[in-house]
This record gives sequence, C-alpha cells and structure tokens, in this order.
Amino acid sequence: MENKNQSLYQERERRILDCIALKEPDRVPVVPLFAFFNCYFSGISPRVAYTEPEMAIDAWRKTINHFQPDATYSVNFTVYSMDNVLSSLDFKAMKWPGHGVPDDQSFQFVEAEYMKEDEYDELFRDPGSFFLRKMLPRLSGNLEGLAKLPPLELSALGYALPPVLAALADPDITRALETLLETSKMQVQWVSAFNAFAKELKDSGYPSIKEQTVFCPYDLVADNLRGTAGAAMDLLLQPDNLKRAVNQLAPFVSAIGINGAKGKSNPRVFIPLHKGTDNFMSLKQFKEFYWPTLQQLIVDLVEADCTPYLLIEGLYNTRLDVIKDVPKGKCIYHFEGTDIFKAKKVLGDTACIMGNMPNSLLTTGSVDQVKDHTKKLIDVCGDGGGYIMSASALIDEAKPENVEAWMETTREYGKYH
Repeated sequence: MENKNQSLYQERERRILDCIALKEPDRVPVVPLFAFFNCYFSGISPRVAYTEPEMAIDAWRKTINHFQPDATYSVNFTVYSMDNVLSSLDFKAMKWPGHGVPDDQSFQFVEAEYMKEDEYDELFRDPGSFFLRKMLPRLSGNLEGLAKLPPLELSALGYALPPVLAALADPDITRALETLLETSKMQVQWVSAFNAFAKELKDSGYPSIKEQTVFCPYDLVADNLRGTAGAAMDLLLQPDNLKRAVNQLAPFVSAIGINGAKGKSNPRVFIPLHKGTDNFMSLKQFKEFYWPTLQQLIVDLVEADCTPYLLIEGLYNTRLDVIKDVPKGKCIYHFEGTDIFKAKKVLGDTACIMGNMPNSLLTTGSVDQVKDHTKKLIDVCGDGGGYIMSASALIDEAKPENVEAWMETTREYGKYH
C-alpha cells in the first residue's frame, strides 16, 4: 500500500472506529452500500455481473473510485455465486438475472419450508446428516441424489465400509457428488477473484464495512429452514421445538462469525435481521424467541474483539429499549424503516447509529430534496458523533446526480470541526 493510500485508509477507518466508539470523528462518514447500482452506473446489466466476473469487479471498481466512499461493501454479497455455479446446482432458493428475473434486475430469494414441520427431531438428532441428506437435495435440483446416501455413521465401523462404498455407486448419488466437485472448483475461482479485488480496494485506501456475514439464530431457522409462514405457525403450535432449534444453532453461528472475522482480518461481522420486526412477531415473542440468542451472539462477538454490524430491516420502533441492552460503544445498528430520530434518542449513548436515507428518495427525489434530508439526518443523528451516513438498504437503482449530491453534502455539511 502506497503511503498516500495508506494514509487515506487510516483516515477512513478512523472515522468508522470513532463512530462505533460513540466519538465525534472529523466528519460524518458516508458508507453507501452500493449493490447493483454499480452495474447501472458502469453500463452493464446485473445479468452480465453474474456471467462475467471481471466485468462485475470492474463495475464495482469504477463506481467506488468515482464516488470514493469511506468504506466499501463487498461484491460477493451482491453476486453470491456466478451463474455457472448456480445453474450447475439447479439452485432452488434464489432467482437471479436471466434465471427467474429479468436481466436488468436484482436477485430474489425464494423462501420455502425446506424443513418440514415434523422434522425437528431429525435436526436435533443429527444436524450434519440432516443438512446433507435433506436440506441440500431440496435446495439444489442436481444434488437430489444426496437424499439416497446411506447412513454415513455406519462407515465408522470398518466392516460396514464396503457396502457403504457400493451404495455410493448409485448413479444419482454419483451425479450429486460430481456436481459438488465441479461447482466447488468454479466457486473457488470466483472467491479467488473477489479476494484479489478486496485486497486491491484495501491497498487503494478503502476499508470494508464488513466481510463476514452470519444470520441471527432465529432468522437461520425462519429464513432458511421453516420459512416465514412455517416459523410463524411454530411460534404458536410447537414453540418448544422452535426455541430448541434456535438455541441449538446459536453456538455455531457465533463460531462462524468469530472465525470468519479473524480469518478475513476484518472485525466487523454483518448480521441482517429479518423476522424480528414489529410486524412479524409480538414484543413478548421477540423477547422470548428472538432477542436472547441474538443478544448472546452480540456479546460473543464483542468478547472476541469483533464488531457486530446489524442491518435492522423493517420496523423496530417497539424494540429499541430491548436492543439497548448490549455492550456500550461496540455495535453498529443500521436502520432501514425504523424511526431513526427516535432510535438516536434511545440508543445514541449505547450503539453507533447508521442509515435511514430513503432509497426511494435517491431514486425518485430531486437533488434539493436529497440535500435537505441529508442535512436533517446529520443535524439529529450526527449530533455528538456515533452516526454513519448510509441508505436505508442496499442501493440498486438511484439517480447518479442524487447519489453525488448526497455524498458531497455529507462530506461538507457533516464536518464536526
């Protein structure tokens, strides 16, 4: 890293760290979380980003170097895997450009009850086998053969190994294993390209707001296993099983977050929150089913010298007093739709506040409207420090002139000294 870029990196990183510690930096940092906006701004379609890795990276490079944010947002959270990987898997849990959504649109997750309501006992008895032989075949059409795998624990008995090996010769199992092998090689190529770009950004003076991502334990069940409807029914009909699953998964989530942050040399662990909103469960249910393991995840990360970065989607207007019970000056709370001015009042002495520039305003508003709202956010949320300017959510479509005005106003109006 050249001296100039190293100085820029340290300057930007210091702004972020000061905000997390609830201090006043030299100015309010602006971290826009560009997603497919990078494609539109650079003149390629999201479809191309999924099929041409180098063009995707170049789109991110051009956009970041043009707007020069105080921290970047990783490519691999927008383009999870390349088209060749997802297509080869026949991946069911996502629609991506050219496969279920138009070429010029963002991806969409496909939520379903990938774990059935009567399968909790199987999950509890052997989580590894359940994910291998039930979840993977349901998530990917070309891995359906894994459902035919024999009980692999028998292979630990020496005399049982030959019949287990013979079972693996089943054509459906062979096809699934070969698919895993080939797609893993393709995924490694994408990860290698992304890692090289991440290093390039760092060497160019840009910190990353996060690298490692985990789901809070309840969302891991409600997003990925039971689905929103299934989890909502379980809250009422089998709450004990739901709570046991959330508690059983919690230590694994903490370990993934901590180990990932250490391995990627970035302490900020991204936790997008989905199913704990005012609209999805009552405050009583939130306190009983959602918050305990999320709070423990936050504490575990902080004790491991990591920074929990929570993207709080939806509305948390009734939960602000609850989520205040975390280590002071150690977390980022990024709000989407929550009343951020109320959040600043309740949480301003506890957690760094981030976000709430409406994506709709960046997309359909005027330059003057963007400037006025930017100043209001700085006046209220930036008071005393502890605020990072960002949009409510990931930025796909936005007027470039609005983004320009937003970032420039933050840099000029957001100065503390």
